[in-house]
Amino acid sequence: MPHKLTYFLRRPLQLPIVLLTRLSYFGFIRDTEDYQGRVSFEWWFSQKLLNRGGNKKAYWPVHWSSQVHDAEKILVGIDAYPGLMKGCYIQGKGGISIGDYTQIGPNVVIVSANHDPYDSRKHIPARVTIGKYCWLGAGAKIMPGVELGDWTIVGAGAVVTRSFPEGHCILGGVPARQISPLEKDKCIPFHNRVPYNGYIPSEKFDQYRKKYLEI
Repeated sequence: MPHKLTYFLRRPLQLPIVLLTRLSYFGFIRDTEDYQGRVSFEWWFSQKLLNRGGNKKAYWPVHWSSQVHDAEKILVGIDAYPGLMKGCYIQGKGGISIGDYTQIGPNVVIVSANHDPYDSRKHIPARVTIGKYCWLGAGAKIMPGVELGDWTIVGAGAVVTRSFPEGHCILGGVPARQISPLEKDKCIPFHNRVPYNGYIPSEKFDQYRKKYLEI
């Protein structure tokens, strides 16, 4: 029996999934194989059709145990998936921008609005901006109004309360401070073979953004 036929008989769900990759809408299944966070059909099905975890409105992969609020005010770059890892809390009320190829660990919190100290029914929005090629370690917390430049590494458990717009540094502690700079000439930019912003081909993302996003 041919090897490919044996494979599909042992994994009956794989054949329809392979056939789905031939449809342009499901191109992300095959095109994100080289991504740091690969997008699978099973992930898409659980999130977008079953709405497991309540993150159906997010246009990028989100783990069922993570929470994303105000997804229409969150701009995610290529291969950047806030909430892909377990236990994250992403609140986009004040606007969040995350650059290309930024990686976000489990239990990360990104908050873009705080309660008004005089009236907890109200929120004070403050946009969060995170650059390209950043890395937020497990349990890191990014507070409202923070801007992090490209190649900023936030250590596990750090609480970032102020901006580091120059980037190229390692942050840690509570509140976070710069632990060490990064040598710019050693920072290696890379690009995926086929760019996607979440489930959306990057070539179509501007159109999607104008139609559905508020950022």
